[in-house]
Amino acid sequence: MPDFLLQLVNLSTPLAQSEGVRMLDGSTGILLGVVIGCLLIATGVGQVLRKQPDSSVNPAIVQAFIHRVRAWWLMTAILAVTFLIPTPVATVILFGLISFWALREFITLTPTRPGDHRTLFGVFIILTPAQYVLVGMGTTHYELFSILIPVYGFLFVSACIAIAGDYIRFLERVAKIQAGLYICVYAMSYAPALLYLEKWINPNYNSTAGLLFYFILIAQLSDLLQFVFGKLIGKRIIAPKINTSRTWEGFLAGTAVTAVIGALLSLTGATPFNAWQSALMSVVIAVMGAAGGMTMSAIKRDRGVSDYGTLVEGHAGVMDRVDAICFAAPVFYHLTRFYFTELPQ
Repeated sequence: MPDFLLQLVNLSTPLAQSEGVRMLDGSTGILLGVVIGCLLIATGVGQVLRKQPDSSVNPAIVQAFIHRVRAWWLMTAILAVTFLIPTPVATVILFGLISFWALREFITLTPTRPGDHRTLFGVFIILTPAQYVLVGMGTTHYELFSILIPVYGFLFVSACIAIAGDYIRFLERVAKIQAGLYICVYAMSYAPALLYLEKWINPNYNSTAGLLFYFILIAQLSDLLQFVFGKLIGKRIIAPKINTSRTWEGFLAGTAVTAVIGALLSLTGATPFNAWQSALMSVVIAVMGAAGGMTMSAIKRDRGVSDYGTLVEGHAGVMDRVDAICFAAPVFYHLTRFYFTELPQ
């Protein structure tokens, strides 16, 4: 039985030291403490701003800020709980559930036809769990989880819909399901896959949980900073018909500040990067996160909706919360794997 399934049966069984997986350790704890401290400050700032008169501060922006802080508290608490479990299987399951719900939101944007139901059953019940099982089996199965969906999954979707015999809007239906499967499941799965990276070039590094937490933190920070700077100094909107809140000034300023924060976070030891490497990685995450936000906004405009759902307070749906993570995760994973680990010959 694969190690991942053995851990699923007994979550208290630690991974072998040779697998290189570390959950909550000293450096991750330091990073988590920094985040909690910042959240406490942000919560206090939100309470102060809420008591200010409407003439001095926009109440809508204050309310949006408070909702974001609450969502951060929830996300931090959930990740901290999964990190307390001595194996990464709980974190893999968590991301699998997030992918499942995000894909559900994505698919419901467009009404499906009866001919799609069998395909969707396979996508939700077979392909999505299989992708995360392969991720949970570690880097030795990288070749499998990296091609399961973009090769076999895409072929399955096309053939299954064709066999159903319904040709009406065939290309549109196939493309929609494939896009949802790729973004919500395949791309998202690269986030927990960070937990299984091993054989680091930096011999003193062993905090994969810290790496995952760093990645999520930078992705969410960049999104928040780009939004804030866009409101403060933004003038030139990147794509007015797609998203009026994203401006070039907000994007550039938010990315620059994210790079500085990323460089400072390298001091916690939660990543294998030095300061300048961490800054560059933060820029990559910020750029890809912005691309994800723009792409998902374009999909919403095409379907004539404002949000993907109503699960997370202040952020509408799950997909509205994790769009930056979906686009940044595979790029960040591969850059880290190819340049900071010793690949097998």
